[in-house]
Amino acid sequence: MSTAVPPSSSEPSSDSAADSAAEIRAGLLPGVVRVGREPAAPQPATVAERGQARRRTAFRPDIEGLRGVAVLAVLAFHSALPGLTGGFVGVDVFFVVSGFLITGLLVGRPIGLWDFAARRARRILPAAATVLVATAVAGGALLDPLRGTDLARDLIASAGQFANWRFVGEQTDYLAAERDPSPLQHFWSLGVENQFYLLWGVLLLGLARYLHGRRRTLATALATLAVGGVSLALCLRWTATSAPLAYFSTGSRLWEFAAGACAALLGPALAARAERRPTRWSLRAAGWLGLAAVLAPVVLYDRTTAFPGTAALLPVLGTAAVLLAGHGTPGAADAGRLLAARPLRAAGRLSYAWYLWHWPVLTIAQARYGALPWTVLLALTAASALPAWLTLRLVEQPLRYGSSPAPRRGLAVGASALVIPLIAALTLGGGTVRALGDPAAGPTAAPAGAADGPGLLAPGTRVLALTPPLARAREDFPPGKGCEIPLNADSSPRCLFGAQDSPDRIVLLGDSHAGQWISAALALAEQRRWALEVLVKPGCPLATLTVRNNVLGRTFEECDRWRENTLTRLASGPRPRLVLMAGLNRYGSPEERAEGWTRTLDRLTALGAPLAYLGDTPMPGKDIPTCLAASDGRSDACFFPRDTAFEPDPVLDGGLAARYGVRTLDLGPLLCPGTGPSCPAVLEGVVLYRDTGHITDTLARVLAPRLDKGLLGAPGAPGAPTGPAGPASSAGPAASVAPGAPSAQP
Repeated sequence: MSTAVPPSSSEPSSDSAADSAAEIRAGLLPGVVRVGREPAAPQPATVAERGQARRRTAFRPDIEGLRGVAVLAVLAFHSALPGLTGGFVGVDVFFVVSGFLITGLLVGRPIGLWDFAARRARRILPAAATVLVATAVAGGALLDPLRGTDLARDLIASAGQFANWRFVGEQTDYLAAERDPSPLQHFWSLGVENQFYLLWGVLLLGLARYLHGRRRTLATALATLAVGGVSLALCLRWTATSAPLAYFSTGSRLWEFAAGACAALLGPALAARAERRPTRWSLRAAGWLGLAAVLAPVVLYDRTTAFPGTAALLPVLGTAAVLLAGHGTPGAADAGRLLAARPLRAAGRLSYAWYLWHWPVLTIAQARYGALPWTVLLALTAASALPAWLTLRLVEQPLRYGSSPAPRRGLAVGASALVIPLIAALTLGGGTVRALGDPAAGPTAAPAGAADGPGLLAPGTRVLALTPPLARAREDFPPGKGCEIPLNADSSPRCLFGAQDSPDRIVLLGDSHAGQWISAALALAEQRRWALEVLVKPGCPLATLTVRNNVLGRTFEECDRWRENTLTRLASGPRPRLVLMAGLNRYGSPEERAEGWTRTLDRLTALGAPLAYLGDTPMPGKDIPTCLAASDGRSDACFFPRDTAFEPDPVLDGGLAARYGVRTLDLGPLLCPGTGPSCPAVLEGVVLYRDTGHITDTLARVLAPRLDKGLLGAPGAPGAPTGPAGPASSAGPAASVAPGAPSAQP
């Protein structure tokens, strides 16, 4: 799944757990939890001695090794190591361990809310702040200004502990540009962790304040089951409706923490019976089965797995089983003995810092040098262990164990760790604004476009600087964002432009590659004082064929329903003056596209309205504004291959246009002129694309005269032409019929 960029770092620590390295995700919580009651020990005199004492009395090496397994799985996945395609489940392991350790801390001994917050701040934030500042410096030096702008926003979200919600918003926004992963995308899990800490700390400490004994235990268990049940239901629902929301949101992940919390609550009872033979053998079997359940998805799952959903049950329940098994009496045949091996424990100690460091290293390297083979990615991941080790020794451990335990000191450390990255983000953002100009500046007027001929612009028109400016190119969207309905919607709202009260209207029909033409279609309608009705659904082909949606992570059932609802709506309403069709020409195979268009055109011709079709625009396959920013605006650095820019089009090339009397306009020869091997990203000073495949709204406005002449004839002409037109470079007025008359039937 596109969103499968496994979590990152964070940790739940249990007081005694506040020790080992890392808590979640690349360092979950220290792997420490008390097993049963321990005899009182003399209180060490110094802070350092107290920290060492906690580690001696509470440390569980199997949990540290389990964290090592989790982080190695995530690192292997991010390094694209062959065969380990499901390593993203390591984040789920971290979440369960976090719930286990934090619950053990909160129910195991009295602790104040401020003390709890201070411990979490000292454990998590200093190392995170170190990586954030280092990433800001590296991003400013090595990334282009547009990526630097994105990074500055990600820094603010990551420092503020809401990065997961930023990535939910970005990856569910159908108008957002398709961009490379953020160097800070892994901070989403840190946001989830800290949001869990806030909820769990307030909830369990609140119960401890007002309830005692069995009442407190019962209330804690019921609260854990309630939170876990609601969260699991949300997880299953969102996995079926929105993969980014299911993957990144706190609500869909709380059940994983709750699973760990249940293991912590059951622990004392199991520890009391650990000497009994049936319990001992049961725990031993649970440990091995749990470890197998953790490791199996690492090999069996991949990016196409609908995740988290039911697929997350295997690693989550497996982790809980391993944690429960650790309450038994240690034995040579236990899974815990394997997990306590020194290499795994070493990875576990380093896991938090290693996870924080490796992802910025990988993403910045690939942004700078392009896609890298897995061998290079693996080497870079291994090299990131060095700054991780330095962070552990020079930042994490000194601030965690070497300073006063007073809550005010921990909170001060946490506040500093929040403020410093924010300053770095503002500094980086200010530098990108100076380099690119203010992206908030209003849209510039589009230059005059030619109505025909080989040139893009009207004779005598010159563009002295790139338009739209690179600071705005990514946001150069068409009007009417609300017209492009969400992925889970199956009907379009009433979306009219122009002379909305006019009985005559143009209908723009298709997916987001149809939506990119709103401004041009509106110009056609306004010339005639008609209305423009927009019926578009992103990712949904107008041709009748079922597709899979990567954002939803499943078959796009809503698309089929939307298409049926839209065609029925058109058939039952007043006849349009023109139905203008467009869309991405890459759904399914060429044969499937041809069959799908045949089924759709059979129904559209029954409307009795003229039909027109815009051929798909060339597909760059790379983020053009970012490329231009990285090359200081040199358009020749952003050419893209002609042989991947186009796909066979059954309407233009397969005879369907002639068969159904569809008027066509192919702008491919204009946007990719000549016969050479490459297509341009900029023509006559106009930036053609706002992302990897959609044209800028500026270009759509420039092309409006060409659409007007090629599809409807000059303003004031009697109506829509009946026959197919040639390429845009030669399109001109053609024979026409009375407005609203039916197009030629096959």
